[in-house]
Amino acid sequence: MIEIKNLIVKYKAEKGFVHAIDNINLKIDDGVIFGLVGESGSGKTTLGLTFLRILPKNAIIESGEIIFSGINILNLPENEMIKYRGKKISMIFQGAMNSLNPVVNIEKQVAEPLIYHDNLSLDEALKIAREKLKMVGLPENVGKSYPHQLSGGMKQRVVIAMAIITNPEVLIADEPTTALDVVTQDRVMKLIKSLQREYNLTTILISHDLPIVSEVADRIAIMYGGKIIEVGEYYQILKNAKHPYTIGLLSSIPEPGSTKEIKGIPGEPISLVNPPPGCRFYNRCQFASDKCKTYDYSPKMVEEKHEVYCTLYGE
Repeated sequence: MIEIKNLIVKYKAEKGFVHAIDNINLKIDDGVIFGLVGESGSGKTTLGLTFLRILPKNAIIESGEIIFSGINILNLPENEMIKYRGKKISMIFQGAMNSLNPVVNIEKQVAEPLIYHDNLSLDEALKIAREKLKMVGLPENVGKSYPHQLSGGMKQRVVIAMAIITNPEVLIADEPTTALDVVTQDRVMKLIKSLQREYNLTTILISHDLPIVSEVADRIAIMYGGKIIEVGEYYQILKNAKHPYTIGLLSSIPEPGSTKEIKGIPGEPISLVNPPPGCRFYNRCQFASDKCKTYDYSPKMVEEKHEVYCTLYGE
């Protein structure tokens, strides 16, 4: 199990500190796909980067813990963290398919993590790289190709092969379907699901797209304004959402063949530079009241395995 405890991450900016992650607590069971959904600026990518401790220089981990295999990885010295980063914990970065080296062929790029982490020879690493490329559904001749010769979907499969080649325990996938067509998105998500099942791979799937995440995730957490606002099993979030923001997200999703009215969420997110106390969704919520202004984000258990962070529920 991965446990995130009281995590606070800020970015130093000209006008103050951006509260990107503000006192988050989460538990992620082994071998599940855990969806992390939120709009741009909600803090979800920052959370993924914090796992690997590769935040920008202006970021500050103010407090908190990330417990993995019984160890708080935020306290590890860098020479120990290297053994986790890319080996035990891998990440598919947002837009990663466009970051492949254009002058190195595909199989050599996929093999590189094994040479770095496991000290394998080039020939040994290439043999395993070819197996992984086949595993993610790419033909044999792809290994000798260069990135510009591949489609977007093929490049994304290459990036996935590179992420899993060290047989990590945790895979973080940050917007893995960005810039892909609908058919390719579906194929990539099914691939991630099949790899999770085959390797019992704990997968953290980061996205702004709730329908895509809900197709493969076991549990889903919704983020807004640097906070977790609702956590539950995928069917609880889809069929019994409680937080007004989550309900708003679901209302904005069109359903083929349905006559339901598509509704947006009015207003704009608040600035995370020195945000006011209380609920971050206060200025956009139709149910807002004075008690929301002092809400301390204590979780409310609305059903088994389903928590919501809102003053509308429980005491």
